[in-house]
Amino acid sequence: MRFFLWLLTIFAAAIGLALVARFNPGNVVFFYPPNRIDMSLNLFIVLVVLLFGALYFILQALDVTRKMPGRVAAYRREKREREGNRAFREAFKALREGRFGHAEKAAGRAAEAPEYAGLAALIGARAAHSLSQPARRDQWLAKASEDHALKIARLMTTLELMVDEHNHDGAHEALTELNVSGTRHIHALRLALKANQQTRNWPEVLRLVRSLDKRNALHPALSRRLREMAYQDMLLKQPHDSESIHRLWYGIPAADRLQPFVAAHGAGAFGSHGLHKEARTIVENALAVEWDERLVRAYRLSAAAEGSPELLAQIERCEEWLHKRPTDAELALTLGALCLKQKLWGKAQRHLEQALSDTDEPAAVREAHLKLAQLHEALNQQEQAHSHYRQCALATML
Repeated sequence: MRFFLWLLTIFAAAIGLALVARFNPGNVVFFYPPNRIDMSLNLFIVLVVLLFGALYFILQALDVTRKMPGRVAAYRREKREREGNRAFREAFKALREGRFGHAEKAAGRAAEAPEYAGLAALIGARAAHSLSQPARRDQWLAKASEDHALKIARLMTTLELMVDEHNHDGAHEALTELNVSGTRHIHALRLALKANQQTRNWPEVLRLVRSLDKRNALHPALSRRLREMAYQDMLLKQPHDSESIHRLWYGIPAADRLQPFVAAHGAGAFGSHGLHKEARTIVENALAVEWDERLVRAYRLSAAAEGSPELLAQIERCEEWLHKRPTDAELALTLGALCLKQKLWGKAQRHLEQALSDTDEPAAVREAHLKLAQLHEALNQQEQAHSHYRQCALATML
């Protein structure tokens, strides 16, 4: 419809021009002595229009010729961007599909476009790492470092790859740069946690665990296990003297010192240095907050010397606890062991036999039989002692 309207308009304009030209008697005369040129006004108008069109065409051709190099460069740039974009998408897709060789090749093509060079280098680094090619991976990471806008992305990628490779020096270097840049988001903290866990930097592990716990970014079970590993290594596996163990223990947050696994390790650390009184205090404070068999076992191992008031106080305290927890086998075993040390034979036998009847845990059964054997041996009851020794050996074999 629009085409016909335009056609109608053109025909109408042509008819109008023809009518005007037919009744136009004007002439145009050009004098250039001794020459003279006469022509009608209509012809002059046509020649002027044609001349204007020719000049316009020539000027446009010159303009197009002048802009041609820029247009060619723009075309080549757009073509390179399209090819780089296509190669980048192909590289990313191949990386997620696990086709790492194809991903690295596509990343190489994408890196030819300056706009995608940095990101393509990160993809190439991940692909080379997955292909166990550390030299090519490092080359890709070096190329990514040329793009300063990708500094954080490059450092995060480097840290993740170094942690995966257990390259502690590389991970520490990347982590140091991240800390300088002030990066504190959750993924960075998780990677830092892994890196410090691998290097057994337990104080930093504990700091990071607390930081992630505040953000609810760590599963409670994992958080608990990491803290337990850290405190176990710090308290039991690292060398200490009496002064350093005190300093380390009181450097632990008060809330953590009341956690059963921390208190049990702390009691073990103090007990290994002969500081049984401090070990008993640690266990008693923790048991007042939460009952745990590990603490009861640590309380048994931190028994005071035979005949001392502290040992009698331990026995009394265990009797109070057993009155509240009459079926607790670990507590009965502890009370029996303390009574045995104090040579309260009747109480010791009763509580040790109670522990045997209330538990089927091999370690507890083995220890109860051993204590009963020692008790009967002290009472010169050799037959009963041998019987319990045999049952202790059988429990050890299970």
